[in-house]
Amino acid sequence: MATDAQAAAADQVSKYRWLILLGLITAAIMEVLDTTIVNVSLPQMAGNLGATFQEVAWVSTGYILANVVVLPMTAFLAATFGRRNYLTASILIFIVASFLCGTSHTLGELVLWRVLQGAGGAALLSTAQATLRQIFPREQQGIVQAVFLMGVIVAPTLGPTLGGWITDNYTWNWCFFINVPIGILSVFLVSSFLQDTPGMRQRPTSVDFFGIALLAVGLASLQYVLEEGQQNDWFNDPLIVRLSILSAITLSIMLWWELSPRNPAPVVDFRVLKNRDLSCSIFLFVALGFGLYGGTYLFPLFAQNLLGFTPTTTGLMLLPGGLGTATSALLCGRMLNGPKPLVDPRALIFIGVGLFMTSMWRMGHLTTMAGEPDVRLALFMRGFGLGFLFAPINNVAYGNIDPRIAQQASGLINLARQLGGSFGIAILGTFLTNKTQFHHAMLVNYTYRGNPALEQKLQAFQSNFMAHGMSATVAQKAAFAALERLVSQQASMLAYNDSWIFILTAFACTSPAILLLRKPRGAAAAVDAH
Repeated sequence: MATDAQAAAADQVSKYRWLILLGLITAAIMEVLDTTIVNVSLPQMAGNLGATFQEVAWVSTGYILANVVVLPMTAFLAATFGRRNYLTASILIFIVASFLCGTSHTLGELVLWRVLQGAGGAALLSTAQATLRQIFPREQQGIVQAVFLMGVIVAPTLGPTLGGWITDNYTWNWCFFINVPIGILSVFLVSSFLQDTPGMRQRPTSVDFFGIALLAVGLASLQYVLEEGQQNDWFNDPLIVRLSILSAITLSIMLWWELSPRNPAPVVDFRVLKNRDLSCSIFLFVALGFGLYGGTYLFPLFAQNLLGFTPTTTGLMLLPGGLGTATSALLCGRMLNGPKPLVDPRALIFIGVGLFMTSMWRMGHLTTMAGEPDVRLALFMRGFGLGFLFAPINNVAYGNIDPRIAQQASGLINLARQLGGSFGIAILGTFLTNKTQFHHAMLVNYTYRGNPALEQKLQAFQSNFMAHGMSATVAQKAAFAALERLVSQQASMLAYNDSWIFILTAFACTSPAILLLRKPRGAAAAVDAH
């Protein structure tokens, strides 16, 4: 009887697996898009809700914080409630929370529903990706994962563009309302066609409440430190210091407890990290998150503050990179598809690293005279290179593990990418500030009277102002003010250059991990096909 039920469930999934893919990828795009789509709308939210910009930033922080806390627990939740039930419930939670976010009238309401939205969204990445690993045979994983990852990678890039357009033409509320019809389509496809094979749902004999508590406190504290550290002056703020200590202690205890033989049902099974390919892939995904989210954080600041681009132009500048990612991800998926992939995925990873590092080198040597053509090629190379990284690394990460532990692996991989992004934004924000101050101090050393270049520049400024009707005294003061603006601008430019090179250096330091990866094994049937 169990065998017949298992065969029926497998047949159902096999028949409709491409529709299931459509449902899961729409859910994943919806979840990832919401990490960045509201960023452009924050000033309008602050004005409408009567909040400061620092307070309204919790609209983004609360979402990411809840997402990071739940991600490692997705394997436990899927096993406890069943894969289909957990995915369906998560999408429904996301839809309801999105609607409530759009109807919020106070900042407290909005942050509360964003936290709920982030908690529901964790499964839309982790469990969705693991499900695709389980319902598609290995020879189809190349193209399937490429299509899925294409949406996950491109969505953060397109988020600010879409959010800016919605905010300019409608109101910030529609950044949340657009999730409702997309979510309804996703929940219909998943609930209608996805089936759990008998034995997949395993209720634990005991619940690891201690591990859940340690995980929630540790990751929430760490995420708060990374999100708020920059604006609170890091360890000069007592709360940041306390939360850093709390995070270090609780996460250390959690790691010990989850690996302890006295824990009969660990909420996070770190034993899967014994697999060398998975461990190295997670390490690489931290670097990828650093580069992906760090670059998405840096470029809008650079383009608008130094190059004078409008928000719309900035978003459109990121669009070719997103299209490049989509193209290269599909190309990699095609080459990695089938029983015998055309190319070793490790070779594709090296190509991706090379393209990404080249793009960072080009971005790191721009000047304040740079225009749209100067950054277009570098951004396209960056996006094209990312597609050569995400799909092949995923292929290697899952290629040599049992598909039945794919859920645990997926949770840790997505957590690594998310934390890599948080570390990237936090570190680059501090690095940029410090480097700007450093270069400003260095340039000021050369602005002394008697310096021929300085005297020539001041004279040019003063003559220009006098030609526009200023008196000699007023023109001289204006010339000094213009010189200070020029020094500050050049200091910022040098700091941005250093930041792009910093991302390049981080990639160079982590790339040797590629040499530890092994070539994935041959084709295998999907779990649900057995």
